[in-house]
Amino acid sequence: MSFSFFKARSKTPQEVAKLIQESLVALDMKTVVEVRALEKALEEVEKNFSTMRYMLSGDGETEANTEQVLQLAVEMCKEDVLTLLVHKLPLYGWQARKDLVHCWSILSRQSMDSKYCCLEYIEHHLELLDFLVVCYDNKEIALAGGSMLRECIKFPTLAKYILESASFQLFFKYVELSNFDVASDAFATFKFFDMYETLLTSPNYVARRQSLQLLTNFLLEPQNSLVMKRYILEIRNLKVIMTLLKDSSKNIQNSAFHIFKVFVANPNKSQEIKIILAKNHEKLLDLLNGLSIPKGNKDEQEQLEEEKEMIIKEIERVSRFVNRGA
Repeated sequence: MSFSFFKARSKTPQEVAKLIQESLVALDMKTVVEVRALEKALEEVEKNFSTMRYMLSGDGETEANTEQVLQLAVEMCKEDVLTLLVHKLPLYGWQARKDLVHCWSILSRQSMDSKYCCLEYIEHHLELLDFLVVCYDNKEIALAGGSMLRECIKFPTLAKYILESASFQLFFKYVELSNFDVASDAFATFKFFDMYETLLTSPNYVARRQSLQLLTNFLLEPQNSLVMKRYILEIRNLKVIMTLLKDSSKNIQNSAFHIFKVFVANPNKSQEIKIILAKNHEKLLDLLNGLSIPKGNKDEQEQLEEEKEMIIKEIERVSRFVNRGA
């Protein structure tokens, strides 16, 4: 019979960060000769991620030490482990990805003197956000990458970067993917961008026009009809577009009209949408009657007039229907 009089010494945050770093670097071994070494490295990664999870959140009986949690976040940034965590994501097994997603959400919230260390690190390594976006191209890591990305864009500076980058346009592709789970996750991330509304209503003319143009071009593409149908169900979206109809810029007014007309023409409008249209029908009719194409040709102007007439008639019809039922 053997007795253990001493518990194994707990690892320090510095040691945990170092172990994770070393096991992730070992994943670079990719040749056939080194397959066993790679498998061993993956086992080490999973074991070290489990240790990291325990340090960050405890085990149900033992609570995490808040000082150690913060120190681990600091060490992960100082040793560039965050970069390795993201770039090696395609190599992890299911359990390792699950532990990483859990740990990422905790690490990202750690702050010292009102400064978020992981936020500051990612602000200096913005390519990590681009990498997380394109994870949607790989169904094996799409959900993990999406979860990590949503943690990042809770911070305005990181959300702003994505919104203004070429990566943002990829979401319009991802929400139409044939894999339902991946497409749904991409749409969840896409909806997370409340800041997009901020761009649409920005006092900066260029920001308003470019963000509205991007949205218009995407929503009116036939292959994006699913997203369009989702978009026009949201009352909040209708209110933003109605605000843009009042913009001082004729270009913005006309772009907004192309989205507004889809809200109105939708045969499956919700009662809430109908009520808003009815409540604002007089103002809307004034705005629509004032619409014109700046320096537009005769054919474009005639088409606009035809569309306006159709939309005005529908607003009047909806208004009568709602008022009759009031």
